[in-house]
Amino acid sequence: MKVTKAQAQANRARVVETAATLFRERGYDGVGVADLMAAAGLTHGGFYKNFGSKTDLMAESAACSFAQSALSVGADIAEFVQTYLSREHRDAHATGCTIAALSGDAARQPEAVRAAFVTGIERQLAVLNAGPSLPNAAGTSAERARHLAILAQVVGAVVISRACPDDAPLADEILAVCRDRILASLNTPSAENAPGHEPDA
Repeated sequence: MKVTKAQAQANRARVVETAATLFRERGYDGVGVADLMAAAGLTHGGFYKNFGSKTDLMAESAACSFAQSALSVGADIAEFVQTYLSREHRDAHATGCTIAALSGDAARQPEAVRAAFVTGIERQLAVLNAGPSLPNAAGTSAERARHLAILAQVVGAVVISRACPDDAPLADEILAVCRDRILASLNTPSAENAPGHEPDA
């Protein structure tokens, strides 16, 4: 039976969404095309009707999962930090943040995949920048810099925590210490705004 154009588009979207989940859970090298198509409920042969290569799918699925992540980011930075550095997020490999799940893998992938990460990280920052202004952040560039620093800190904390066994006390300690330090820093003047700081010429 011939597949309609609408059904073909729906099948393609299902593959992308399935890949976005499986790649975050297992990494790019941990998911083969055959396994991916089976998980999506489709035949292996249908893959190359929709995608030129696995790399093409990796880039598109990254964009898909980044869009999902950006939609789940709260406007309040403190709420974002608390949610991101929770045990629930730490354990949600398949549905959690793409940056924490796949940045290490993406660094070794072709440019198309890394470009998708640039776009996705910028999207995440845009959502954070659209929220309430940070205390003591003077202007857009200073606020972007602090959001970028916070994003890097929370991602690093989750990555290191996930490297520990699930039942290791250190896994929870990393999340708690980083969460408390970042939340405390939100009300601390940044270096650019500290008394006596001289702006760059």
